[in-house]
Amino acid sequence: MTIHMHTLKIEEIINLLPHRYPFLLVDRVIEFEKNKYLRAVKNVSVNEPFFQGHFPGKLIFPGVLILEAMAQATGILAFKSMGKLESGELYYFAGIDEARFKRPVVPGDQMIMEVNFEKTRRGLTRFKGDATVDGKIVCEAKMMCARSREV
Repeated sequence: MTIHMHTLKIEEIINLLPHRYPFLLVDRVIEFEKNKYLRAVKNVSVNEPFFQGHFPGKLIFPGVLILEAMAQATGILAFKSMGKLESGELYYFAGIDEARFKRPVVPGDQMIMEVNFEKTRRGLTRFKGDATVDGKIVCEAKMMCARSREV
């Protein structure tokens, strides 16, 4: 049995996600398999605007943005697994459980996010994800994504 792994460059990511600079936090998808998992890259650059205030003299990528990058990766996996949305629909980040931060992420790091599909029930899809730098876990969490009409 051959497993076909796919990659996505920034142009396709932009076509899938509604996020734009400075809030698009996925630079590339390095592999995914529909309904199973996705691995994506976030290159952390000192030029990103939040580093001006987080924290002067000790630059740290904000933990909430690590979670947001992981959530964006789940959105991409949802789009690639469940298809295009109908007009007026969005995928929303609906919940997070058991989030843990293990070490700081700093400018120059390449963060690899892996999200794994767990199940879909009543319009909510559950994912488990982690983010690593140099093979070491920096964050892990369970996330939920909802497909819903715009409010």
